[in-house]
Amino acid sequence: MRKTLFILLLVLSLALVACGGGSGSSDAGSTVGNAANGEKLFAQATIGLRSAPGCITCHSLEPGVVLTGPSQHDIGLRAAGRVPGLSAEEYLHQSIVDPNAYVVEGFDAGVMYMTYGAELSEQEINDLVAYLLTLTGK
Repeated sequence: MRKTLFILLLVLSLALVACGGGSGSSDAGSTVGNAANGEKLFAQATIGLRSAPGCITCHSLEPGVVLTGPSQHDIGLRAAGRVPGLSAEEYLHQSIVDPNAYVVEGFDAGVMYMTYGAELSEQEINDLVAYLLTLTGK
């Protein structure tokens, strides 16, 4: 009985891997988001379940313009290599859900709203990441 269950689980696992797991991602660090939806979300004054401050309230899209947090003007380029071992996509996702994991030099820990990871859906986070990746300063 255990052997049959093990084989069944193994076959199902392999099928999920072959199909991408049904979530649209090929690995745990990969996100599939809609950049247009992310752009709309980024521009909202409030987001999330508790009407948290929207991204645009603290992050400018203009080069060199610092509000509360760093400008996001070319974050799609800067995010790559920001943290060794993390892709641009992984870094941006981490920055949203765990903002103190890496704090950009010149900025203070604990300033960014800390519960976006709990208040935004995974799809909303993925959409924001997809949008941020389009910001290349061009």
